[in-house]
Amino acid sequence: MTPASFEQTATERVLMGQPAAEALHAEVERLGAQRAFLIVSDSLLRNTDEIERIRQTLGARCADVFSGVQPHVPRASVLAAAAQARAAQADLIVSIGGGSVTDAAKVVALALRHGWQTHEDFEPFHFYVDAQGGLNWPDFEGPELRVVCVPTTLSGGEFNPLSGATDERVRIKQGYRHRAMAPVSVILDPALSVHTPEWLWLSTGVRAFDHACETLGSHLSNAFCDGLAESALRLLSDGLRRVKASPQDLDARLQCQIGAWQSMIPVIAGVPMGISHATGHALGGSFDVPHGHTSCVMAPYALAFNAAVNAERQQRISAALGAAATPASELADTFIRDLGMPRSLRDVGVQESDLPRLAEAVMHDLWTRTNPRPLNTVDQVQAFLRTAL
Repeated sequence: MTPASFEQTATERVLMGQPAAEALHAEVERLGAQRAFLIVSDSLLRNTDEIERIRQTLGARCADVFSGVQPHVPRASVLAAAAQARAAQADLIVSIGGGSVTDAAKVVALALRHGWQTHEDFEPFHFYVDAQGGLNWPDFEGPELRVVCVPTTLSGGEFNPLSGATDERVRIKQGYRHRAMAPVSVILDPALSVHTPEWLWLSTGVRAFDHACETLGSHLSNAFCDGLAESALRLLSDGLRRVKASPQDLDARLQCQIGAWQSMIPVIAGVPMGISHATGHALGGSFDVPHGHTSCVMAPYALAFNAAVNAERQQRISAALGAAATPASELADTFIRDLGMPRSLRDVGVQESDLPRLAEAVMHDLWTRTNPRPLNTVDQVQAFLRTAL
C-alpha cells in the first residue's frame, strides 16, 4: 500500500460552458470586487472584440487592462504588470489567455503582496535545487489579492497553486508556490478558445496529455490520481482529434478543457512529474520553445526511456489510448504526429551542440530527480536528451 495525501487548493468554483463575459461579471460581483485588473492575451486584445466585450460587461468594475506578457513569463513582464495593477489599485486579478498569461497573473498577485519592484525581489521566493539534489521551497505569506482565470489553452496551470517565471539573466524558469496562488475561480468557455491558433490549442493539449502520462508512469501515484489520468487521456485523445477535424466543435473543446483539468489534479495532489516535464521547463526558459511544443517533443522519448522500469504502469496508458498491447511511447508518437506537432529537439531549433547547456538547465528542475528511472548526473541527462534529437 502506498500512503498518499491530497491537499485541496484554494479554488472555490469552476464554471463550465458559460460565456466568459457573463460568467466573469457574476464572479466579480460574487467576490465583491470593485477594481478588477485584467491581464490578457495580446492576440485576443488586438484581433478580436472579446476583451472589449468583457470590459464593457464589467463596466466600472474593470480597473485597467494589461497585455504584453512574454512567453515563459520573464520577470520584466511580472514587474510591468504589477506596477500597472498597483497604480490601478486593483482588488482582484483576472487572467484571460494562455499559460503564460495565467502564470503571470498568479505571480503578479504574489508580487503585489510583497512589493516587488526589482529583479532581486524575486529571489527569496522561488524554489531551488541544492548541490545534493534536494528540493527547497521557501516559506512566505501568500497573496492577499485573489485571481480568476479564464484560460484559452490547455496547459492546465489555471488549476495549480504552482506558477513559473523566467529569470532572463540566467535564462532559467523558476517555480513559485503557495496555496493561495491558486485562482479563486476558473471559467471554462470553449467558445473563447476558438480564437486560439490551432497549433497552440493542440500543443497545449499534448501538454495536458503529458501530465496524464507522467502520472500513470509514476510509482508514487495512487488509485485516485491514476483514475483521473486515465479519464484525461481518453478525453484529450478523442477531443483533440475532433477539434483538429472540426475547429468549431465546442463540445469537443469543452471535453478537452475538462480533460486538461483532470490531468492537472494529480500534479496538484503531489504526484511528481518526470523528465519530460523537467526538460520542458528548461526548453522553455532557456531556449524559448513554446510550452506545448516541449511535451510534443519530449513525451514519447520519456515514455520510451522509462519503460525499462515502469512498463507495467505504462500499459494503463496504452489501454486508455485503445491499444493495450502497443507500447505507450509508440501510441504517443503516432497521436502527436497525427496532430501535426513537432517530434524532435531539432524540430524546435535545438542542436546537438546545445545539449550540454540544456542538460545543465534540466538539472536545476524540481522534477528531474523524481523521474521513475533515476537521472542523477548531467551526463545521464545529456545521454537521454540525445535520444530526442
